[in-house]
Amino acid sequence: MNTTYSFQIYNSASLLPLEWNSLAVRNVFLTREYLEVLENSCPVNMICHFIGIFAEDKLTGIVLTQFLFAEKLESFGERDQCLKTSVRNFALKNFASHVLFVGNNMLTGQNAFIFDKNVIESKAFKTLHKAINQLKKVLKESGKKVHITSIKDFTAQEIKPLQAEFKNNYTFSIQPNMVFEIKENWKSEQDYIDALSKKYRDQYKRARKKSEGIQKQQMSLSDIRKYEDDIYDLYFHVAKNAPFNTFFLARNHFSFFKEIMKDDFLLYGYFLDEKLIGFNTLIKNGEVMDTYFLGYDESIQREKMLYLNMLYDMIAYSVKKGFKEIVFARTALEIKSSVGAKPVKMYGLITHSNALINHNIARFFNYLEPKTEWQERNPFK
Repeated sequence: MNTTYSFQIYNSASLLPLEWNSLAVRNVFLTREYLEVLENSCPVNMICHFIGIFAEDKLTGIVLTQFLFAEKLESFGERDQCLKTSVRNFALKNFASHVLFVGNNMLTGQNAFIFDKNVIESKAFKTLHKAINQLKKVLKESGKKVHITSIKDFTAQEIKPLQAEFKNNYTFSIQPNMVFEIKENWKSEQDYIDALSKKYRDQYKRARKKSEGIQKQQMSLSDIRKYEDDIYDLYFHVAKNAPFNTFFLARNHFSFFKEIMKDDFLLYGYFLDEKLIGFNTLIKNGEVMDTYFLGYDESIQREKMLYLNMLYDMIAYSVKKGFKEIVFARTALEIKSSVGAKPVKMYGLITHSNALINHNIARFFNYLEPKTEWQERNPFK
């Protein structure tokens, strides 16, 4: 029987078909609830669309896209003040300021789509391809021409069927996803500490000693609302000083997230002398714990080894609660490696609407993507 595949583009989570979540059970980041958070508290320079893929009349695939337009962005990251940065910013504003992501630019990992297990994969990807082209048309009609289309983040295995369908796309690889595997026999933080070699046990003890005097607390919705401005300022300070940024969160992002996702979203505040000096966030995704955004006061961070202590706290909580792995995502690769996270190489596909640029996309891309030199650590015995 020749099954007919079709697609539907939705511009609001409230319009999604009722059976959407039956496909999203495997990934919290594609559930109607999370997409509602994304839609209602997403960065000012982002528009989300959701695509349903149908086999006959049955929903057989769900997809997230994010359209980012840089003109509302004041900064692409301010850490590297040099000619290369200003050239890169010029290039981004003029040739790459309208980017359509198939996937989630705010997370690391395959959060782009889920297909039903009985789907005919080649047909599903062909239909996805048509849907992306249609979405580009819709955006163009509203005066937003897409410069770059990027489908991200996949492991070497996951990217293969996409490469077969999107033949004229350039395959790129950027910073790895740092993933922390939790051993089955670990039941408490002590089990983790015992597994560390002496050098890294000493690092752990030193960090914990430095953090004396800091109070940590899990924050309720009313706490988050009360400290919303402080939380945002701490987040913004870290985001602004990142080497590269394509968006900044909305001010109400964390409180809205907590309101909708409830216990699946955790925000921990770190206080010194009753003043909020840092926070981190975690999202429960089945057996996986995803780390999300964090922020801290730079002047206290160094002296108190706050960032390292946050990593240890995330590990302690995830071990105690029986999670299988922690996704530490990109950035700060070396310090994450020093607590036991391992790099997983991630791939994506990219194409540019300008034929000349597309022909030279490899060079163009390598120029835009800041290189990171880092050394992998192994903290275990």
